[in-house]
Amino acid sequence: MTHRRFNPKDDGGKLVIASHNPGKVREIQDLLARFGAEVISAGELGLPEPVEDGATFIANAEIKALAAARGSGHVALADDSGLCVHALGGDPGVYSARWAGPGKDFAVAMQKVEDALDEKQAGDRTAHFACALCLAWPDGHVETFEGQVHGTMTWPARGTKGFGYDPTFVPDGHAITFAEMDPEQKHTMSHRARAFEKLVAACFGDE
Repeated sequence: MTHRRFNPKDDGGKLVIASHNPGKVREIQDLLARFGAEVISAGELGLPEPVEDGATFIANAEIKALAAARGSGHVALADDSGLCVHALGGDPGVYSARWAGPGKDFAVAMQKVEDALDEKQAGDRTAHFACALCLAWPDGHVETFEGQVHGTMTWPARGTKGFGYDPTFVPDGHAITFAEMDPEQKHTMSHRARAFEKLVAACFGDE
């Protein structure tokens, strides 16, 4: 399968991150720093947030990436990611951000997850983070990639280095949460990092 590649010289030198989430933007900027593009966020450009009404992470990533690409005239990269708790049937899933409410308070969201598991009296605390990435061009072309990381939910929340549900997620093979890890360590194993490996191999760097 042939993928369209992002070339800073041919594609205007800018890459728009289709997100208004500062933590997510920082993480993506770190992952893309070596490719020479000027990375800016949709928030910095004042682009509106589109309605994310897709049924899957890929569908929502495409909605966001296409809106940012067409709104800015530059290639745009969107991430749609979330926490899937197995005993909750995969919830909060694509609604992970909505569980945090209009104020995007993830302390509230993490409490909702704990309460839902307690209500089910679920001994199973396994979960995975899923990430879908979509790279979109203003002409409507898209490239999509997915990654996952599995682990276990833990309470109380621990750590201040991550964002979202990171303080309650311990990845398999580790004893600390994502929010207790240095960003460099998280970048080696996260759902986003795994999706980025596929994106970079297909669309960035040398032919």
